[in-house]
Amino acid sequence: MKNTKEEILKAYQFRHACKVFDVNKKISDEDFHFILETGRLSPSSFGFEPWKFVVIQNQDIRKKLLPIAWGAQKQLPTASHFVVILARKKEDMMYNSSYISNFMTNIQRLPQEAVNMKGDFYKTFQESDFNLLESDRAMFDWASKQTYIALGNMMTAAAQIGIDSCPMEGFHQEKVESLLREEGIIFGDTFGVSCLVAFGYRLEEPQHEKTRQTMDMVVEWIN
Repeated sequence: MKNTKEEILKAYQFRHACKVFDVNKKISDEDFHFILETGRLSPSSFGFEPWKFVVIQNQDIRKKLLPIAWGAQKQLPTASHFVVILARKKEDMMYNSSYISNFMTNIQRLPQEAVNMKGDFYKTFQESDFNLLESDRAMFDWASKQTYIALGNMMTAAAQIGIDSCPMEGFHQEKVESLLREEGIIFGDTFGVSCLVAFGYRLEEPQHEKTRQTMDMVVEWIN
């Protein structure tokens, strides 16, 4: 157990926001499938998995992303694998949507009684607990928060097997979504872009040690 804890913390120390990757080193199919699997198995609110992971290996599309993704200027040309994480929009995430109904029935395989009960809880949650029905943006932002759980798990899993990553919010959301529609990657108003993340192997070691606030600055115990 001690060795496991040490190895996990070692991976957290190893991980950093890698800006430039070694173009001569590619992640194996087996290793990248492992990374994607940790994203797929990630938890989400109500277990509704409001995400999709689009792996952009097409170099022409990567070049088209460059002018509208200012935070990925070095990562897009050098990353072994580049992922656009999508979040579902209000159309799918509404308590009475066909996506939610199908998910509870065919993915979670709940009996009808449980579907009705969970559906009622979800409706109350959206209407009053989190006020998600007040705007399309509120619903999308809530769904996007779920994708960040998967994002964190994928980056940590990658670090544990010696693979670097870099998450990015430096992009023009509307223009990136428009490009993905033009390329036939997203359709209609079902998905929006939550974030970008690049994976690969670092070209150089970080110039500075990892800096974080101390434990007592970020943790408060109420006994």
